[in-house]
Amino acid sequence: MADNKVILNYDGNSFEYPIVESTIGDRGIDISKLRDQTGLITLDLGYKNTGATKSKITYLDGDQGELFYRGYPIEQIAEQSNFTEVMYLLLHGELPNKEEFSAFEKNIKEYNFVAEEMKKILDAFPRSAHPMGVLSSLTSALTAFNPKAVDVKSKEDLDHAAEMLIAKFAHLCAWTYRKMNGLPLNHGDDSLNYVENFYRMMFRRPNKDFEIDPIVVNALDKLLILHADHEQNCSTSTVRMVGSAHTGLFASISAGVSALWGPLHGGANQAVIEMLELIEKDGGDVAKYVAKAKDKEDSFRLMGFGHRVYKNFALELKSLKSG
Repeated sequence: MADNKVILNYDGNSFEYPIVESTIGDRGIDISKLRDQTGLITLDLGYKNTGATKSKITYLDGDQGELFYRGYPIEQIAEQSNFTEVMYLLLHGELPNKEEFSAFEKNIKEYNFVAEEMKKILDAFPRSAHPMGVLSSLTSALTAFNPKAVDVKSKEDLDHAAEMLIAKFAHLCAWTYRKMNGLPLNHGDDSLNYVENFYRMMFRRPNKDFEIDPIVVNALDKLLILHADHEQNCSTSTVRMVGSAHTGLFASISAGVSALWGPLHGGANQAVIEMLELIEKDGGDVAKYVAKAKDKEDSFRLMGFGHRVYKNFALELKSLKSG
């Protein structure tokens, strides 16, 4: 193998494939001509050795415990930026200056509402409906009330749709949560920042004053930052696949929400919560359940420990502890 190419010897012939350099992490091999030249294709179950696209958004090294957004280490981002700034960073490639931040925040607040007719769709779901199924349906339904956001032929159109979705998605999440808990629906408050507004829409109780707890807001802000992007995972791949047909952003994200629902993806978080609720109902004896997890004859599994990608100390935990 030369430094800039790989030579494949097959059926008496030699074929050269160029090395694709990376700014960080693994280098790649461009095999786009492999089938035409050799009649062969690659078999890579789970795509563990395959890069589907070039990206400058996120770099993740689970073995080393490293996570970068647009080249910035997550520890720096979580400590020095807020979630709105991080959304801008992921969308546009750089952190916003003061004027860019103000314009971005103003655009999001301009779309900080959901059509009243959306309530009828939400009312059609029983309270027992799974929130991810409800959220996926509501996200797709946004298309009907925002038909101009379907066009994805220009970056300007996509940026507009993204800002609209960012604003409205907080409503949909809050409304889904409140539907499950039998609470009246809240609307946004433009005097609050994005995370404060989401916090209020989620947890404000009827007939009670609601005070913004800065400690909770800070923790929520960091959680949203730490979960903002995680490379080409299952839900991201789903959104890209659906979007490759020039499907609108709302419908594409709806498909991604459905992928996130799966128990081997975001649904694993649900399993952790259910386990903690089980332990609480059983008296809170943590040692008992640790012993059950260690017992090979016991079917109980300790959820939330171990990760397919993160092999080092979890970055989220590091940043949350520092916050």
